[in-house]
This record gives sequence, structure tokens and C-alpha cells, in this order.
Amino acid sequence: MRCGHDKLAARLREAYANGPVPPLRDALDPQDVDAAYAVQAINTRFWTAEGRRVVGRKIGLTSEAVQRQLGVDRPDFGVLFDDMQLTDGSTLPAARTIQPKVEAEVALLLSRGIDKPDASPDDVAAAVGHVVAALEIVDSRIAEWRITFADTVADNGSSAFFVLGRERHRLGDLDLARCRMDMRVDGEVASSGTGAACLGHPLNAAAWLARTLATRGEPLRAGDVVLTGALGPMVALRPGMAVSAAIEGLGTVRFDYGKEQ
Repeated sequence: MRCGHDKLAARLREAYANGPVPPLRDALDPQDVDAAYAVQAINTRFWTAEGRRVVGRKIGLTSEAVQRQLGVDRPDFGVLFDDMQLTDGSTLPAARTIQPKVEAEVALLLSRGIDKPDASPDDVAAAVGHVVAALEIVDSRIAEWRITFADTVADNGSSAFFVLGRERHRLGDLDLARCRMDMRVDGEVASSGTGAACLGHPLNAAAWLARTLATRGEPLRAGDVVLTGALGPMVALRPGMAVSAAIEGLGTVRFDYGKEQ
């Protein structure tokens, strides 16, 4: 089976350069969690061997509606690499993406690692150095986003890029469950929501991630960025869009999606 996993991983890597591929269900059962993460791990090792540096994790499928759509009862995660981070206010060239969408999130910047298989939201809170407004640009190497749970997991959680706001806030008395988010495209509100969209609270989502990674022997580390999941519906990107988000208590974050060259 390892040979099959290697071939699937290579198929996904090639899609970055050659365009999207058909869903992986010809060789990957849509609900085979272990196999999907095995494919993700193969590509993580491949990319780190090429010099990319892991800087954190992203959590996906934190919305119950999206979980129902994919027939699962759990979130998923992907790896964040250093070259995925965009500067607040910068431009992402359209040529660097395939079929991108954007969503606004709460990002946690960890000052301590978390290596507890039973980690709680309180354990996460104790490890958080700062909280930041963020935008995640998701993308899929699977044609037309025809993904199953296994497809998106194998494809590194359908990750692509992320932007962190310039403001850094202590967790303190922030009400991350009730904080309101408005994401604007070209000045018009395109998505809204609150922190409760992330499994009831962004710290709940981060605690799920901490437990999952500790059980896998890959615990969260000091300095990691954790994208906790979408606060509202994602929006498909088109060249020329200006995207910004304001999250109550955390400030703003923005980027431009560049025109085709």
C-alpha cells in the first residue's frame, strides 16, 4: 500500500504545476482517514527535504454543515509552510493558484508547545502567546473541488496561503466565541460570522488539533501558527479582487488577488 500512497502523493505534487487532477477515489477510499494522512505526510517529508519549513497547522472542516456535506464527524488538519505566508496588504499573483477561495479565521500564535493527548481548551489558552486576525486562501488540486474527506486530507487540507494581521493581542478577556467577523471583497461584505463557527469556540478547535497531533507523535511546538477554522462562508477568488476582514477585538487583515499576467 505504501507504493500506492507514494503515487498518490506524487500525483498531488504534480497538480501544483500541471493543474488539477481527478478525485483520488480510484485509489483512496473517501473515508480512509489513515491512508489520507499517510499521503499528506509523504508530501510533508518531501517538501521539508527540499527546504520548506513547517511553521504551524491549519484546521479545516470546523463547520457542522461542511462536515455533513462530506459525510464526516470530525475536522481535519493540514501543514503550514513558511512560503505559504503572505504579508498583510500584499498581492497574491493569480498565477500561483489553481481554483482558490478565501475565508477569515482566528489565528493562534503559540508561545509554548502542547504535548498532551488529552489537551483541553484551557491547556491551549495557557500556550497561546498572541491572537491574530487571519485570512486563509484555500485551494484544491482536485478538479472542480469534487472532494471527499480523504481527498482534502491527502491534499494537505486544501491549503494554499495565509495572511496574518499586523495587530497582536493577548488572549486575556477576548471573547473569541462571540467575536464578529466581516469579510469584504472590493469593499462589500461577502461573508460574516462569529468564533462560534469553530466547533463552538476557536480554542475547542485548537484543542482537538493538539490532542490529535500529540496522539500522532507530532505535537504542536512553541512558535507554531494555528489557523483555527473559518468564521463564515468561504468566497471564490477572481483576479483583481481586494479582500479584507475585520474581527472584533483583533483588528483587520487584507490582501489583493492579483490580475492574470
